[in-house]
Amino acid sequence: MALALEALDVSKRFGARWALARLSFSLPEGRSLLLTGHNGSGKTTLLRLIATASFPTAGVLKVLGYDSRAQRDALRPLVALVSHASFHYEDLTAAQNLSLTARLLGVAKPSTVVDELLGRLGLRERADSPVRQFSAGMRKRLAIARLLLRAPKVALLDEPFGELDPAGIAQMEALIAELQAQGASVVLATHLVEQGQRLTHERLHLEGGRKAAAA
Repeated sequence: MALALEALDVSKRFGARWALARLSFSLPEGRSLLLTGHNGSGKTTLLRLIATASFPTAGVLKVLGYDSRAQRDALRPLVALVSHASFHYEDLTAAQNLSLTARLLGVAKPSTVVDELLGRLGLRERADSPVRQFSAGMRKRLAIARLLLRAPKVALLDEPFGELDPAGIAQMEALIAELQAQGASVVLATHLVEQGQRLTHERLHLEGGRKAAAA
């Protein structure tokens, strides 16, 4: 079976501190992974490595069969990360942010697709508002819209339920199910373990940057 993720003795060091230490695991394509662990356990570091925002200090990380370092350019269009930092253009409107991404991706009929996504995420009424006026929850919704626009093969979600109201949380759960139905592998990092287990197939628990038995 083809693998979405394959980590072989992956380690990551920041100065004298090892954020990940000889981590090995694999995830088949089409399966989804719950990533758990206390703050500082290495969850966000691992997500950034998978997204090619950073590279391992040692070891090999393959995503969809691509080496995350040597084949970064081929891999990046296939992976999308929603993290604590939204990476939106603050002075552009919600519609402009998505339209820019759509044009870069070569999406057909971008204005139609953008309007549809804004409607689905409950942002159509604020489509022409600059993002700097958005609440944290609205920024998270816009980030999810951008992820859906990219239609990634691997979707990385770092605490996606944070800053969302109950309606937003229900919508996020539905979106995760939609990504899975489309064949994407979802890596979900969250402290809401029971909720995460309902949405994923497998679990990887980290302690001090190492694979550990789940509590």
